[in-house]
Amino acid sequence: MARTSSAAATADRHPVDQMLPAGQLLLYGLQHVMSMYAGVVAVPLIVGTALGLPFADLAYLLTAALLVSGLATLLQTLGIWKIGARLPLVQGTSFAAVASMLAIGKDAGGGVAGLQYIFGAVLVAGVVGFLLSGVFNRLLHFFPPVVTGSVITVIGISLLPVAIRWAGGGVVTAPTFGSVGNIGLAALTLAIILLIYRFLPGFFSRIAILAGLVVGALVAAALGKADFSRIGEAQWFAVSTPFHFGPPQFAAAAIISMVIVMLVIMTETTADILAIGEVVDRPADGRTVVAGLRADCLATAVSGGLLNSFSASAFAQNVGLVAITGIKSRFVVAASGVILVVLGLFPKVGAIVAAIPLPVLGGAGLALFATVAASGIRALGRVNYEGNNNLIIVALSIGMGVIPIAVPTFYEHFPSWFQTVFDSGISSAAVTAVLLNLLFNVGRSGTPREAALVAESPTVGVTPDYDVPGGVTDARDTADDGGRSAAPRSESRPEH
Repeated sequence: MARTSSAAATADRHPVDQMLPAGQLLLYGLQHVMSMYAGVVAVPLIVGTALGLPFADLAYLLTAALLVSGLATLLQTLGIWKIGARLPLVQGTSFAAVASMLAIGKDAGGGVAGLQYIFGAVLVAGVVGFLLSGVFNRLLHFFPPVVTGSVITVIGISLLPVAIRWAGGGVVTAPTFGSVGNIGLAALTLAIILLIYRFLPGFFSRIAILAGLVVGALVAAALGKADFSRIGEAQWFAVSTPFHFGPPQFAAAAIISMVIVMLVIMTETTADILAIGEVVDRPADGRTVVAGLRADCLATAVSGGLLNSFSASAFAQNVGLVAITGIKSRFVVAASGVILVVLGLFPKVGAIVAAIPLPVLGGAGLALFATVAASGIRALGRVNYEGNNNLIIVALSIGMGVIPIAVPTFYEHFPSWFQTVFDSGISSAAVTAVLLNLLFNVGRSGTPREAALVAESPTVGVTPDYDVPGGVTDARDTADDGGRSAAPRSESRPEH
């Protein structure tokens, strides 16, 4: 009887808050890790290599990045006090900061000295971002569906070139890039994922990405295209100790540069939080966004100040994984955080995951990243285009977002502060969409306005009209049940 009551209580919870059996938590969590692992290790490898660090220091940066990503993911999903969005968001090292960190490190002479100045700038930027995070609560009415849909679409579009490069072999200038073998591996992985998702029952469809990666890696190993030699070089156990590279150093120019980057990261994270709220049918309100940003910024400050790593950010590719699998539980992503911590403590285990060939990751990435773009298109489907200028807002926002994706050197002659913002397709789209929405939809009497995406931040003078299955449709609906979320949908797969 007690077991029946417990099961009923679990079923009454929103899917985000449901605890799954341990075996499923492990499998689904591992799937998240394998989908984002390459993105986590890429930043320390790029920065460490550019600063001329020896292999031992590179390996140390890598394990530190994994440890910080795991701890930040746990903070984001489980939450402490008013910190953490408590949504299925995976945290990792942010690519948005790479260019600025390279400039800071090289200006300091490279090597360990360069790292110290990077860590100092990251520490201050994290603290500043944490203090400013509450401001975003007042800005969410600038993010109606016409804005968020455009930005989410560009998030997916901006990730697709990464998957395409992985599918080709990684380095575009390599002789084997785009070979039949590489593209064939990517196509095989994608085909396995699609076949499992289409023909096998619920549980197997939910681990389709993981199964595709495993089978693809095994086929690559059989063909001699997987390199497992470096697994033996990795240590069995390693702990990232505070100030391993020495205490952080501070320079005004470096700090200003990183604070600007932090604001860009916060803009991107806001878009990711709103996107995951759409995917899991729990629209993010102002408090959720602020709590998520606090987790981002606190993890960034601790990362640079103590744990020898870089700025943390929500990973958009894992938003796509949630959308494509329909697994909405934040505890699944918390399990991935635990796995990341383990990988950070046991480098040899992490080396096994790192041995998955890039073409295999590319095949899975095509499905994941395109799903993010499709989620944005679905959000744009709810926008009213009659009697207003929303069509031009969407068109120009996506157009501006695609510029740095299509031509990465487009803004190379512009000032560094401009490049910091507009070299990111996501932030370019966000800035454009917000400004155009202000121009066309805000402050003009008689002009139709979009209802805000989030429950607590409606556009001034407009009653929220959410067309989100399972979402908030009226303030009275949530008041009647004590503010609890609407009942979860019964479907086992995401909508298409």
